[in-house]
Amino acid sequence: MSRKFNIAVVGVTGAVGETMLSILEERKFPVNEIHALASNRSTGKRLRFKNKDIIVEDLATFDFKGMDIGLFSAGASVSGKHAPRAAKAGCIVVDNTSRFRYDDDIPLVVPEVNPHAIAQHTHRGIIANPNCSTIQMVVALKPIYDAAGIKRINICTYQAVSGTGKRAIEELAQQTAALLNGKPTECRVYPKQIAFNALPHIDAFQDNGYTREEMKIVWETRKILEDKHIQVNPTAVRIPVFYGHSEAIHIETRDKLTADEARKLLNSAAGVKVIDERVNGGYPTAVTEAAGGDAVYVGRIREDISHPRGLDFWVVSDNVRKGAALNSIQIAEILVKDYL
Repeated sequence: MSRKFNIAVVGVTGAVGETMLSILEERKFPVNEIHALASNRSTGKRLRFKNKDIIVEDLATFDFKGMDIGLFSAGASVSGKHAPRAAKAGCIVVDNTSRFRYDDDIPLVVPEVNPHAIAQHTHRGIIANPNCSTIQMVVALKPIYDAAGIKRINICTYQAVSGTGKRAIEELAQQTAALLNGKPTECRVYPKQIAFNALPHIDAFQDNGYTREEMKIVWETRKILEDKHIQVNPTAVRIPVFYGHSEAIHIETRDKLTADEARKLLNSAAGVKVIDERVNGGYPTAVTEAAGGDAVYVGRIREDISHPRGLDFWVVSDNVRKGAALNSIQIAEILVKDYL
């Protein structure tokens, strides 16, 4: 009989945690025991996994001894406190927060891009999951990077409210309903109305004028591609979409690559689906393709008319699935296949 593994899902009552549970079941992950963990506010809540009820347990008092893998998605401060505790107990942590991403001795992994980095989990027993925007971008750009090199990336992200969490999803729904009924809106999560609007502000502003969300894309791209010289210029925008991030990406390659060559590379790339027809609707969108799906979708592939080695892409993906939960579970799948 194939070995099965004991799994702890931390932050299980959040949007990503709930999705982790469903993907573990969908992908038939070899689960022996599963433990659903959250704060004491959620203790005792019942969730369904493989047609059985599981009871949410209190993370603060949970003993990770005997757990093989911990899938963490409960916020950076929670991971900072409990991930090292889990790792010390022998549980390998796959952390979906920003807490450990920039530590030199912790691997930052996208399975389609740098699976070899998972071997570094032995340093501290923790593997970091990148930011959702970075994940879909590097999945789309990796085949181009390998074939022709990339010197510079200009990227504008158009990010769904689910990236902020459940309260933001509710705020968009409530504001939309209020406006359609001629009522005033309330802003509790975002500093300005998000319904029917676009906010060029995600996370805290930094001293250089970029936001932390934008700088995450810079730092993470360099770490994942193991290229400290690649130049990245991001703008991150929050838009009134529930699920699925969209990105307009403009790159400068080291060697000339035509749009047809890029399209051919992307068509054969792991985790990528190309929808690129020059007709009405011949491109992917967050709502019609990305939401609820596992792939990174690429369209609008064309040569940049302003640069001799420029290429332009439109990239969409489900930020909660591939941008968080699925990426974590793909890491766990490689762990059980090659390292445990």
